[in-house]
Amino acid sequence: MRKRLSVIGVFVLFVLAVAPVLSPAIFARPAYAAAISNIVINGNQRVENETILSYMQLGVGDQFDSEQIDESIKVLFQTGLFRDVSIDRQGSALVVTVSENPLISVVNFEGNSEIDDETLSKEVEVRERMIFTKARVASDNRRILALYQKQGFYNVTVAPKMIRLPENRINLVFEVNEGGKTHVKQINFEGNKSFSDGDLRDVIVTKQKSWWMFFLRNTTHDEDRLQYDKELLRRFYLKNGFADVQIVDAQADYSGTEEGGFVINFTVEEGPRYTVADVAVNIGEANLEADPLKKVVKTGVGDTYDASKVDKSVERLTLEASNQGFVFAKVEPKVDRDTERGTLNITYDITEGPRTYVERIDIVGNDRTHDKVIRRELQLFEGDAYNRTLVERARRRLTALDYFTSVEFKEEEGSAPDRITLVVEVVEKSTGQLNFSIGYSSIETVVGSIGLQERNLFGRGQQVKLNTSLSFKKQSIDFSFTEPYFMGMPLAAGFDLFGNRADNTSTSSYTSEQIGGALRVGFRLDEYSSINLRYLAAYRDVKGIDVATSSPAVIAQEGDSFKSAVSVVYTYDDLDNPMKPTSGLRAQLDTELAGLGGDAQFASVEAHAWYFIPFLDEKVVLKL
Repeated sequence: MRKRLSVIGVFVLFVLAVAPVLSPAIFARPAYAAAISNIVINGNQRVENETILSYMQLGVGDQFDSEQIDESIKVLFQTGLFRDVSIDRQGSALVVTVSENPLISVVNFEGNSEIDDETLSKEVEVRERMIFTKARVASDNRRILALYQKQGFYNVTVAPKMIRLPENRINLVFEVNEGGKTHVKQINFEGNKSFSDGDLRDVIVTKQKSWWMFFLRNTTHDEDRLQYDKELLRRFYLKNGFADVQIVDAQADYSGTEEGGFVINFTVEEGPRYTVADVAVNIGEANLEADPLKKVVKTGVGDTYDASKVDKSVERLTLEASNQGFVFAKVEPKVDRDTERGTLNITYDITEGPRTYVERIDIVGNDRTHDKVIRRELQLFEGDAYNRTLVERARRRLTALDYFTSVEFKEEEGSAPDRITLVVEVVEKSTGQLNFSIGYSSIETVVGSIGLQERNLFGRGQQVKLNTSLSFKKQSIDFSFTEPYFMGMPLAAGFDLFGNRADNTSTSSYTSEQIGGALRVGFRLDEYSSINLRYLAAYRDVKGIDVATSSPAVIAQEGDSFKSAVSVVYTYDDLDNPMKPTSGLRAQLDTELAGLGGDAQFASVEAHAWYFIPFLDEKVVLKL
């Protein structure tokens, strides 16, 4: 035993003695201490060697390093180009072996009838000549499932299928089994004491499937629509006095019955129904006029609480404060509840903020329309106190020009806290029209017409119109021009020229010629009223009337005649949007008096009116 211990001790002493000499040679380098002399790539068909080498984390001349080799494998996999990668050392060479993912030649869909190929193609990300990866195809599979489920097909199944082709290519086919629509079978409500289930079903968008409601599209389950229905229920209760209402839950459960279908359950906590006991507008020390503010409040004492009226009152108070020059005024409604009595007090606290002035007005988006054409419709100028009412009027006027698809006003910070830059953003649209037509008539033979109209000539706001029609029997031409701001004044001035000739000898044995013109001026009386004056002069010559076959009224028109007439048109227009009105009145009174030095003598009066009324929460507009 002692002899064995002695031998071990001698060996240990020997190792300790020679270790300093051997350590530089043995322990200085890891196992892959040699340098890489060559990199060999195998298995690639489409991917170039240089592409693979560019992803490698080491190259010729580098030391063999297991960590860098593992990182190279990881990076090559992440490219999506390969389904398998291995890197091995053979002597001083590094051998990279890859197996490429196939190239997608065609993407097809089979079994889909409810959703067409075009819609599915837009939904998926895989495309022809794209590298196939399992992750991308799995993601597209989920996309197709989600698209079908959103349209009510909850029994749908989708299976991707690969058809292999030569040269490592595939055709990718998504096989769809639609399985039929899954409808909402029943909608239940819990906790509703003040309204019946039927009342609440009328509020939400989702509907129960019934044989007599086959035309409805919202009888399928949609999770986004379900969340929207929760919000609709909340708004409904808030509108009807329930200030503390909570829509606790909304669940859609798929029933396991043979008939199938979803059962949707809403859980409601109504709380008490409140009546408004007091309404106050608190301006504190703000430099605001209280009476105009109180007049715009929509909530009234004794009314059932309505959250939408509170929101509308906040909007109106903010607008009125802005009209008084305080664009940054804040309105905060405070509601104090008395749950025992079922009453509440509403206080609108207003802090004025600094009075704001318009430092600069910038106009953007008008590539064609001159700045002055837009600026002359503004009643707000640089240096004026900001007034939101005037901004809304300007928006209405610019919209009425029909030069722009959209008109937006934005307020940006100025050089000081009480200064803003008013930015007018417009998007121009085509203002010119060119129409032409050609036809055939048994009486007039070939008939042709050309019409040209420009509402914003050269971007100056001028209007020009030319219409002409020609046939072997009739010819006519009309030309008009309007300058909306004559001599730089808010006075619209224009003229009309017209002429026509008709040969009616084949049907009525007479010919007629007419030539004339008109001068027009128009101006505003106020924001909603305007007057247009027009003087018309026309010369007419009728020849060849057959006295034996024509009536006395027709015979009286033979010969030369001259018409001289003055017309006055009064227009009242307070439509909220001149192009797409939802509320307001447009009325017109047209009077004409002829006989001022002419042959024709008469007087006429015409009246027209259009009234737009929004109802059903402004979802429908009634035109009278």
